[in-house]
Amino acid sequence: MSIRELLKVHGKPKKEVYFDLENNGFVPDEVVEAMLPYFNTIGYGNPAITHKPGWEAYEVIYSTKNLIASTIGASSPDEIIFTNSGTEANNLAIMGFALSHKKDKFLTSIIEHGSVLFVMNYLEKAMGINVKYVPVDEEGFIDPEVFGAYMDKDVKFVSIQLVNHEIGTIQNIRELVDIAKDKNPDVVFHTDAVDAYGRMRIDVKKLGVDMLTLSSHKIHGPRGIGVLYVREGINIVPIIRGQISSEKYWPSVENIPIIAGFKKAVELAFNSFDSNVSYVRSLRDKLMNGIFENVDYTILNGPKGDRRVIDNVNISFLYAEGEAITVELSLRGIYASSGSACASRYLQPSHVLMAIGRKHEEAHGSILFKVCRYHKIEDIDYALEQIPKAIKRLRKISSWKPH
Repeated sequence: MSIRELLKVHGKPKKEVYFDLENNGFVPDEVVEAMLPYFNTIGYGNPAITHKPGWEAYEVIYSTKNLIASTIGASSPDEIIFTNSGTEANNLAIMGFALSHKKDKFLTSIIEHGSVLFVMNYLEKAMGINVKYVPVDEEGFIDPEVFGAYMDKDVKFVSIQLVNHEIGTIQNIRELVDIAKDKNPDVVFHTDAVDAYGRMRIDVKKLGVDMLTLSSHKIHGPRGIGVLYVREGINIVPIIRGQISSEKYWPSVENIPIIAGFKKAVELAFNSFDSNVSYVRSLRDKLMNGIFENVDYTILNGPKGDRRVIDNVNISFLYAEGEAITVELSLRGIYASSGSACASRYLQPSHVLMAIGRKHEEAHGSILFKVCRYHKIEDIDYALEQIPKAIKRLRKISSWKPH
């Protein structure tokens, strides 16, 4: 069956609620409208060229960097580097440092995003770098004492997520930075803050980090634009080569419409920030509590309360298979992801869930929902009406039954 035929068979549900915001999200009208003029009306020139369309393009870059710098407490817009995604920003941070420190020791955790773990694995195999992977507890937290045991004066680079993309654990980065810098004052500390940005206050100085990654699509901006913050004085090497542009670490002609959309998304995310955070947290708690009240044999993956990021609901539904759940929910107009959001088509259990001690069947039955400020109470109510029905139907036809 072709994809077109599959969509026809699927049909359009009476109501649709999109919770798969880990993988991608919808772009609001204001962001689309902010992008449109830069395709063919203004700023369509190369920002590295000194003419009016080029200056208009460069103004978009400069003003967006200023805005982003202000939201994370950076000292200068020059510390903001645009890439084409958060994945590329993570690659630039790790590979850009590794190219000038080829035989040093690196440190990360076993629950990082694939764009960190795959790069670290490559460094081990191709460059001979000694990479150590710090374990986590059953909620995804790194024990400071364990981290201290892994950290020594020979570790030159550390990469630890601020917020885990699957289970929402908010890591105590400041404490880990202090431990790392105490062992080696010259260590460079990077954090992937993609799933923290727009959901909690971020200040690079208070965190003490040297590099930090952001991504546009995680705050309802357009796909195809990411950011790497590099503190002044930290030197990395470009990992791609090309013509001179306004980005010294990422040569290419900048995608001005996408950057303009990112700027608008940042403005929207940080307008009424505190009330937005409070609202999203209330939606998270309503969805999470409602599922536990109405569905038996469920397990929360990750911590509760304020130690969990405001938008994340990751639940394992026992005696049902994750891929079957996503299909069943999709037919009911509820769109979420199963297992590891980035590997759901490969039917492999999430490395994050396995790292926190979940069994294979528990990991395979996990569903990740992410809520946002664009959701309404009625969306959560509809989800809580349909999810119990979906799980009940799947368990009825499943050969996997409670003991």
